[in-house]
Amino acid sequence: MSQKDKSDRRLTRGAGILMPISSLPSPYGIGTLGKEAYRFADFVKKTGGMYWQVLPIGPTSYGDSPYQSFSAFAGNPYFIDLDILCEEGLLTKEEITEKNWGERPDRVDYEKIYNNRFEVLKLAFSRSKHEKTAAYKKFEESNAFWLMDYSFYMAVKKHFNDKSWQEWDDDIRLRKETAVKKYEKALKKEIDFYKWLQFKFDEQWKKLKAYVNELGIKIIGDIPLYVALDSSDVWVHSDLFELDEDLREKNVAGVPPDLFSETGQRWGNPLYRWDVMEKDGFGWWKERMKSCAYHYDIIRIDHFIGVVNYYSIPAACKTAMVGKWKKGPGKKLTEMINANIGDAQIIAEDLGVLTKPVKDLIAANGYPGMKILLFAMDLKPNNDYLPHNFESPNSIVYIGTHDNDTLVGALASIPEPQQRKIANYYYAENPYGIASAMIRSVYASVADVCILQMQDMLYLDNNARMNTPSTLGGNWLWRLCDDQYIRIDTEHYSAMAKMYGRSPETEEEEEEKDGEAKAKPKKAKTTKTK
Repeated sequence: MSQKDKSDRRLTRGAGILMPISSLPSPYGIGTLGKEAYRFADFVKKTGGMYWQVLPIGPTSYGDSPYQSFSAFAGNPYFIDLDILCEEGLLTKEEITEKNWGERPDRVDYEKIYNNRFEVLKLAFSRSKHEKTAAYKKFEESNAFWLMDYSFYMAVKKHFNDKSWQEWDDDIRLRKETAVKKYEKALKKEIDFYKWLQFKFDEQWKKLKAYVNELGIKIIGDIPLYVALDSSDVWVHSDLFELDEDLREKNVAGVPPDLFSETGQRWGNPLYRWDVMEKDGFGWWKERMKSCAYHYDIIRIDHFIGVVNYYSIPAACKTAMVGKWKKGPGKKLTEMINANIGDAQIIAEDLGVLTKPVKDLIAANGYPGMKILLFAMDLKPNNDYLPHNFESPNSIVYIGTHDNDTLVGALASIPEPQQRKIANYYYAENPYGIASAMIRSVYASVADVCILQMQDMLYLDNNARMNTPSTLGGNWLWRLCDDQYIRIDTEHYSAMAKMYGRSPETEEEEEEKDGEAKAKPKKAKTTKTK
């Protein structure tokens, strides 16, 4: 693959929607890659959108966060559409509908999903005749770097009642050769099941992505910089992470105390041994980025700051109050990334304290950064997140992301005098008009791309908030209800996209076409004679 030069890394001016796969409607408790995903792609198109941003699509662990996955490569089995399996003759409708998938269509009930989904999927697996097909063999070969490791990991994890690998028996925890062979033989059927899950996920994802791309829409995929300790990546490639001789974590990732948190954020992810990774040309990262470029058109790297400088917290510290900054791989890693993602593009999530080296690396690569309007509700004139301070078009503007209040929720928490000031800044007639005025402002901004959360397009309050950082429970639950689409005026969004140059077809071009159509002489009607 050829390395894109800096000028090619800028995104086409356009608009899009942030909508996680898990939040799509479905009768089976969680969003999938089935018909509702295609319907949502059509919806993005109707709004004049050119981008669909999703959250990480990997298999989730305890806490259900898509940013804590069992693998940096695998897809989430929850997203495999059951109706498609019915169409393939692997399930019957009755076998699906007899399960309880949750009581509320606007919430994911992860406990019910966990207890029922794999039971149904195993039934479908038992009827599958995939092993000897050319498609399955090609899938195995194309994903040899991670597929067997991940599937083996999940099978052993299931054997140990879903405990983290650090709680397994020492022989397999430490990957002793005799133990690996023993478990591979004993758990072969379970291993094959997890490989099949990835095969079906891949089939459905490829078809959906092809459809989305045919509509002229690009998928923005979100990837965390770090991986979860409880993952096949750390278990298999333990030498690449800051672990001791007994494979216990030495230092973990996070961010220090700031205005948002007195104790900082202790994420708990094991840190990379960047010096070791560099020796083999960042081989693991190379495979990861190739996988990302296969799944997404645009890759948003979460916490990109950590590529330049990262915060190291001793594992024994239960908060982030004790730690120190260390130097990351910087340019060495971005050069590898650029050389291995083909036509895919990068977004650098650069939120936080931006040091000069971080700014310089982002600028040197031509990566777009991010702007968040909710970070500027104080209206301080020099706030970088106010639209009048957007210096470069090479950026992505959001009102808020999955980690923020919804727009309506944020406004509800602001005292009325400040609301009036915000209304004045965004030229809203009154505080009730702020939300729509702010939405218009991101479309009108100089930023190349504007992305709205679906919740904000629906003007939902904080009951629809996706995630509150540093909290466990009550997150990642929101789902779109089937009847909520009708509340959104797609023509209004399409018109804004054209007005502000965010549509492939501008208002002027549309008017020219209309004028040409009207000016074109109509053919005279002729009648046949006998």
